[in-house]
Amino acid sequence: MTASKKPPARRLSSPFAYVAASPHIVWTVLFIVAPLIFVLYYAFTDASGAFTWDNIMALGDHTETFTLSFSMSVVATVLCLLIGYPLAYCIAKLSPRAQKIIMLLLMLPMWMNLLIRTYSMMAILDDGGFLNNFLMMLGLEPVHIVGTAPAVVFGMVYNFLPYMILPIHSVISKMDKRYIEAANDLGCNNVQTLFRVVLPLSASGIISGVTMVFVPSISTFYISQKLGGGTFDLIGDTIERQFQNPVTYNVGASISLVMMILILISMAIMNRFSDDEGTVIV
Repeated sequence: MTASKKPPARRLSSPFAYVAASPHIVWTVLFIVAPLIFVLYYAFTDASGAFTWDNIMALGDHTETFTLSFSMSVVATVLCLLIGYPLAYCIAKLSPRAQKIIMLLLMLPMWMNLLIRTYSMMAILDDGGFLNNFLMMLGLEPVHIVGTAPAVVFGMVYNFLPYMILPIHSVISKMDKRYIEAANDLGCNNVQTLFRVVLPLSASGIISGVTMVFVPSISTFYISQKLGGGTFDLIGDTIERQFQNPVTYNVGASISLVMMILILISMAIMNRFSDDEGTVIV
């Protein structure tokens, strides 16, 4: 006896549903789709509106900027992963009450604007800031931090680390503990269980965290301006400067187009792997 097939669910299409969705559609068109179209238009036109490839060809003049931005973003993302994964794993092992408290403390700095957080960090790390004053009180030599590449990377890690911890913690906290018990019964030690069970099952959280850190890191400009002391010209800084000058407005649009493509690729990768459950290798 064959089981009867369940009829497909019908989609509700009523005038009320279209009316309820219309504000979201209008918002999306005005503030997402339309700006993207404008960027695409200006990237392939000159000041007179004529089609040209000159803006795309001008991207070769910014190869060093793209390389520096990409390398710093990768370093910041890797550091966030190395710091965030063990932290998220340890938080997931605590009691539910302790997890809520720690996650609240982790999110408290995110309630402030990124500009305020970065400016306060610059005041701490500056040559005459709190850190150097404290070192001099201890009889140690002051350290020059602001205006260096490590300061920019540190600013990225400081601002975007919660974006790495949150998705990883969410996945690990929902992980079926029976997989870990099965690995222990099969003779795996703690290290083997981590690399053969926990890591594969948390791969979706890792992919989400990496994407959520890498995308804002490669497009940031305020962090590099303040903690970099203006000595580092990243992609975000270049775009800002190009749009401030009407002569180079179209070149800025072409650089923004490249950033859009990078973000779309990152989002496609996240959507491809974030829903995977992972494969347990025991």
